[in-house]
Amino acid sequence: MRVLTGLQPSGKLHLGNYFSAIKKILDYQSKEDLFLFIANLHALTTFRSKEELRTFTIECAIDLLALGVDPKKSVFWVQSDVPQVTELTWYLSQSITVSQLQLAHSFKDKVAKGFVPGAGLFTYPVLMASDILLFSAEKVPVGKDQKQHLEFARDIAERFNTQFGQALIIPEPDIDENTATIPGVDGAKMSKSYQNTIDFFGTEKEIKKKVMSIVSDSKAVEDPKDPESSVIFQIHSLFLSPSEKTSQMEKYKRGGVGYGDLKKDLLESILNHFAPFRRKREELAQNLDYVHQVLKEGKEKAKIVAESKLEDVRKTLGIYPF
Repeated sequence: MRVLTGLQPSGKLHLGNYFSAIKKILDYQSKEDLFLFIANLHALTTFRSKEELRTFTIECAIDLLALGVDPKKSVFWVQSDVPQVTELTWYLSQSITVSQLQLAHSFKDKVAKGFVPGAGLFTYPVLMASDILLFSAEKVPVGKDQKQHLEFARDIAERFNTQFGQALIIPEPDIDENTATIPGVDGAKMSKSYQNTIDFFGTEKEIKKKVMSIVSDSKAVEDPKDPESSVIFQIHSLFLSPSEKTSQMEKYKRGGVGYGDLKKDLLESILNHFAPFRRKREELAQNLDYVHQVLKEGKEKAKIVAESKLEDVRKTLGIYPF
């Protein structure tokens, strides 16, 4: 089954990205026909610095390759390298109404928070639909906050097929209702927007500083502690096997250990888990020619699929090479 997903290059990857999205991507890669792109066109709705966007795009590519994305098992490219997606966006924009787009939760939320929106933010769901429909994705993993956008993509495809002809595959959502929200160092959802992330590709000093800043209550060293309400434990449990998790919970409950030591346990788990990925990342950062070659080959593979679908759409609409 063809699965498509994309990640915005909006800054350094953090534990929330890894456990909620990247591990799932690697699982798809081993089982399905994975199409994975770096969504730098979507990032234009918030970025205003070309240097920052370029840097974050290539850094995102390095990060994903270091974490195990295999260009031999997936199609991996940068969104803007396949311009067919923007042409299809214009065609698909005829199959959704302004009133529908005005209902988009993400758009309304940003406006409510004082964000001054451009037209690109308003039509963001159409570009997302184009990403999905251009590559005939059958399954699209989305978080609960993106579920509505996937519904828009389905509506657009159904309306297009009804109006013009059967050219687009209707995608199915893959929403993991059991995916827990990964807490940040302040206890809120881990997000770059809240500046509460733990960036696993940072220096050991940076990671330690973030881990040691995790919120905790005022219980003394000798006091028993509740692991279920501890942000430290909630993050640490992501790295633990069932038996390790049970052992760590008992450590909390019997007391005699301070939060400082519990944070050090978490730090050790983070550093051990990501050690091979960090070494791989250092190698890739010294071999950018390889990274660019991977993206070039991914672009060529993606373009073949994209142009084939776009040709079908053009013919369906009556747009020919006059």
